[in-house]
Amino acid sequence: MTVNFSISLKKAVHVFSAGHFITLRNDLCEAIHGHNWTVACSASGDPDSHGMVIDFIVLRDTLSEIICQLDHSILLPTKNSCLDVTKQTHAGQDEVLVTFQDRRWVFPADECRLLPLVNTTAELLAEWIGNELLQLLARNGINQPGLIRLEVDECLGQSAIWENVKD
Repeated sequence: MTVNFSISLKKAVHVFSAGHFITLRNDLCEAIHGHNWTVACSASGDPDSHGMVIDFIVLRDTLSEIICQLDHSILLPTKNSCLDVTKQTHAGQDEVLVTFQDRRWVFPADECRLLPLVNTTAELLAEWIGNELLQLLARNGINQPGLIRLEVDECLGQSAIWENVKD
C-alpha cells in the first residue's frame, strides 16, 4: 500500500489586484488591463516529526509576503525582447518608460513591479511566485516538500499551474 500526504492552501488573503499586458506575438501587444489574481498552493511529501508536510501558518504567511509585493501595481517583464522597460527620472519623479514598436507607456516607478520574466502571463507569474516561495522558506530553514504546486487564477476559472518536484 502506498500512502501520500498533501496539503492545500487557497485563502481569501491570497488575492492581489494588478495591471499588466502581454505581447501575444512579436508584432502584437495587448492593451493594459487588470485582474484580481488568486493564488493557491499545495504541497505533497512526508510529514515531519510533528506530523506536518509543511506548517500551514508558515506557508500562509510566506505566500502573503510575496503576494503583497504585487498588489495594486503594474506588472512589467524585464526580459521581453519586444519591450523596452527603462527606469528614468522626469521632472523629479521616478518613472518607468515602456515601449513596444510605436506604442509608449509611462508609469510612476513606485507603482510598478519589474519582474525578471519574458511576459507577465499567469504561467510565468506562478513560476516566479513559486520560486520566491521556495527561496523564502529555505532562508527560514524550512525544507522543500517533495512537491510544491502553485496555481495562479487570473479570472475565475482561468488559471495556470507551476510545479516543482524536489530532487
